[in-house]
Amino acid sequence: MMCSMRAARLIKMVLLLQSRPAMTAAELARELEVSERTVTRDAQALSEAGVPVYADRGRAGGYRLIGGYRTRLTGLHRSEAEALFLSGVPGALREMGLQDAASAARLKVSAALLPSLRDASRTAAQRFHLDAPSWFKEPGTPEPLPAVADAVWDDRRITARYRRGDSEVERELEPYGLVLKAGVWYLCARVADRGSFRVYRIDRFTAVEVGEERFSRDQGFELPAFWEERAEQFARSILRAEVVVRLSGEGVRRLPYALDPRSARDALAAAGTPDDDGRVTVTLPVESEEVAHTQLSALGPEVEVLAPEGLRERFAEDARRLADLYGT
Repeated sequence: MMCSMRAARLIKMVLLLQSRPAMTAAELARELEVSERTVTRDAQALSEAGVPVYADRGRAGGYRLIGGYRTRLTGLHRSEAEALFLSGVPGALREMGLQDAASAARLKVSAALLPSLRDASRTAAQRFHLDAPSWFKEPGTPEPLPAVADAVWDDRRITARYRRGDSEVERELEPYGLVLKAGVWYLCARVADRGSFRVYRIDRFTAVEVGEERFSRDQGFELPAFWEERAEQFARSILRAEVVVRLSGEGVRRLPYALDPRSARDALAAAGTPDDDGRVTVTLPVESEEVAHTQLSALGPEVEVLAPEGLRERFAEDARRLADLYGT
């Protein structure tokens, strides 16, 4: 077991050094989750095995591979090889104009794998398919998406015009990353003349011009963390109103499926104990009375609106109309 763990670590060390010009012992230790002394021993073991690992001495020194050394992917386990072919969403790659490049990459990876692993792409495709767009929505590719994707890959500045209300605005942007959320493409970019990061819907771009100038990417920027933070901020920013409701036990169970799940759970956690009828009074943050009416209607008789009065009256009117339709 220890030998296989060390072998996997040595392979990872070689792949890390292949992907970068050089790495310090501290950087390798952090990536491999070992001590710097272990890194030194591993580098010596690789060198003795014929892998040309060169150590630069001194405070600014580190490790690097010499002679353009490249390793074949012979260290992959079957599960790792199969996971590799699940790393993209086919529809998303097609929309970004990367379908041919992804296909070529899969062929090259397959050719580099051991013969016993070359069916990994087929076995993975038979078992898993990632379908990003939401239900009941006709998928569409925003026209500027391939150009924006190229700019993201090359770190090139873009000049973009986009719709904001009834007007159009032009901005020079440094495109950091693309996110596909429920079938909608978003660009995470830094505004060139302001230095701040913003999120733009690609389908609101009316024109995109990719420039020749490259920008220096902030190495501290992490797309998943940035998106998670902004998505949470957006979800909470639109909840500008409050409603007070009484929920049955079934209503409590179904509430996170009708409203924003996190806001619903937070509201339920702050609620008191059930009353004599077994119902719980909850104060809910909502986008507006109109949106709350639509969302809470899905709970039917499992919810009673207490406030505001206007929303309560709308539900009372709904109840009267339903009684007229179905009789007493």
